[in-house]
Amino acid sequence: MQRALSISRVTGNRSTFPDWYQAVVREADMAEPSPVRGAMVIKPWGYGIWELIQQDLDRRIKATGHENCYFPLFIPLSFLAKEAEHVEGFAREMAVVTHHRLKTIDGKLQVDPDAELEEPLIVRPTSETIIGDAFSRWIRSYRDLPVLINQWANVVRWEMRTRLFLRTSEFLWQEGHTAHANAEEARAETLLALELYRDFSERVLAMPVIAGEKPENERFPGAANTYSIEAMMQDGKALQAGTSHYLGTGFAEAQNIRFQTDKGDWAHCHTTSWGVSTRLIGGVVMTHGDDDGLRLPPAIAPRQIVIVPMLRDKPEDAEVLAYGEALAKELNGLMAFGVPVRALLDKKPLRSAEKRWNWVRKGAPIILELGPRDAAAGQVTVIRRDDLRDGDKVRSQAVARETFVGGAVAMLEEIQASLFAEAKARLDGALIDGIKTFDDLAAYFGPAAEDEADAFRGWAKVVWARPTGAELEAVDARLKTLKLTIRNAPSDQPGGDLGTCLFTGRPAVEAILIARAY
Repeated sequence: MQRALSISRVTGNRSTFPDWYQAVVREADMAEPSPVRGAMVIKPWGYGIWELIQQDLDRRIKATGHENCYFPLFIPLSFLAKEAEHVEGFAREMAVVTHHRLKTIDGKLQVDPDAELEEPLIVRPTSETIIGDAFSRWIRSYRDLPVLINQWANVVRWEMRTRLFLRTSEFLWQEGHTAHANAEEARAETLLALELYRDFSERVLAMPVIAGEKPENERFPGAANTYSIEAMMQDGKALQAGTSHYLGTGFAEAQNIRFQTDKGDWAHCHTTSWGVSTRLIGGVVMTHGDDDGLRLPPAIAPRQIVIVPMLRDKPEDAEVLAYGEALAKELNGLMAFGVPVRALLDKKPLRSAEKRWNWVRKGAPIILELGPRDAAAGQVTVIRRDDLRDGDKVRSQAVARETFVGGAVAMLEEIQASLFAEAKARLDGALIDGIKTFDDLAAYFGPAAEDEADAFRGWAKVVWARPTGAELEAVDARLKTLKLTIRNAPSDQPGGDLGTCLFTGRPAVEAILIARAY
């Protein structure tokens, strides 16, 4: 089920998957590196995708009773120091503000040595500690619970190896934070968020995922349990597309988040946090793109239908433009995926062939070409981005205007479904069962290539005894020699006798997924 990396029309030559990915992002005009190392500029097409992701997710989050709020970008160092395990997990990625003023010294603009802050400030890597401080003030009684909030924000994690959308020093995300009276309610909230992400990924991004619990060594720093959705990219690697964490009472104890129970005594809250980020856009690229560039699921395409007029600098151009404007207006009056259709008449002064290929590379789901004959005949020439080629030839079909307009919404829904079905077949076909020993695992995955251009491998679904502590560390070390990680233990577990643990030889207690990952 490997993605065919042929003579790529995106890169112009035979390429590795990372080369192809970077070329798709560049040629689709989604983002570019910024002057700040490891950060990115998100361009209008890429940000338009993020806005649609944000809008849909925001509706879903609010529908489950959560309210949006905003917390400061800067977090006092003392807040993080209260939660030792948490701060240790992020210590190497934190950006620190130590001074509050610049000064010209010897003709050069420098940090003013007299403007040192009394306490260093951390640029937000995540918000558990500062939100926990607020919860400690907001919550006094069981009547105040649960507290259900969400924040849309940017965060900074000083990454050493970066890649646009997938891993950058600054990125955009959503982070939910909740407080509950007991573990049962908090765990239910954690799984509610996980299911929200799974459903969103599959229905909106057309990106199939496997939801499950992360192993002990892959938990969010300070969490009692971490759950994830894992998506398979076209090179066979896994992408952690979203996480949800049950934090227990650890953060509540560190931040003194307590409430008076209905019996009059005091108890610490059980808290959760969960989030997804602009990494989802990278997942969409690697799940759906092809050798012509990006393919966008219509639900998140900033322009779902693009009308390309074939103009020839002749009097009949006016008729073509008028026909296209009327068609765009009619299409924009339709509803698809619960919101108005997003259609555009592209009137840029470029050759029509160049405009068409620009929209192919950007992944517009439907491209309509209009010439004088189309206008005169009352028809459109339809190109579907999900089914672009018949061999080397671009597939197109002339359709009566009324027929196309009447079926436009159904076509968008069909494209959405076809992209999901294609990705789901790839995922299902590359889940490998039957590996019983570590040697078999090593033989299947082969040596870990340093340039990340290694051959396609699926995910291994194996069983284990869920070792902990030093025994788990030893398992992790063995896997790292092959650049492998445990992705999660799927929520949908097999029943009956599972057999013997791949690593310890003891009776297995659950199935896990092992893969190379981003």
